Amino acid sequence: MFGEVFVTLLVIVDPPGMMPIFLALTGPLPARDRNRAAWQAVALALGVIVVFAVAGQTILDYLHVDLPALQAAGGLLLILVALELLTGKTDDPSQQTTSNIALVPLGTPLLAGPGAIVATMLFVQQSDGAADYTAVAAGIVAVMLAVWIVLRFSGGIVKILRPGGIEVLTRIAGLLLAAIAVQLIADAVAAFVTQYTGGA
Repeated sequence: MFGEVFVTLLVIVDPPGMMPIFLALTGPLPARDRNRAAWQAVALALGVIVVFAVAGQTILDYLHVDLPALQAAGGLLLILVALELLTGKTDDPSQQTTSNIALVPLGTPLLAGPGAIVATMLFVQQSDGAADYTAVAAGIVAVMLAVWIVLRFSGGIVKILRPGGIEVLTRIAGLLLAAIAVQLIADAVAAFVTQYTGGA
């Protein structure tokens, strides 16, 4: 169970794919602030995933929210961030705060996004006994630790890229983020269509 959880969440979270987006958002920041953003983002993502693992279905049922709605909301949020990256609004460090970047969009919905939340909820539902629950918890922690290591040591890439390289990376990251956002919304729309037409 541990291996399945670890591999699944690692593929969904995609630390190497997260790195250019992380660098685009935090590149202009001092190294200390960038490192702080890394652990804050991972800590928030871990907290969000744990909350949804424990009480996700209850929360969604109480709010009368379907999973595709959560997915579409995450996509819309990512589109706003992608537009800022593409238009260069994130280039001025004075306009950014480490905590805001770490919480949104890094912590959620990038790390603790709809995919990771849904996968975790499914693993919890499939678990049977303390051993399975422990394996799921260990898998989640191991993935978040791997993400933190990748983000924490991405500072060396900033030194290599220099400001010009960071600016190019920012535009590319914005394009990738926009594509991820559109895919999330498209998947949500498809899920809604399937849900309300009975798969016809």
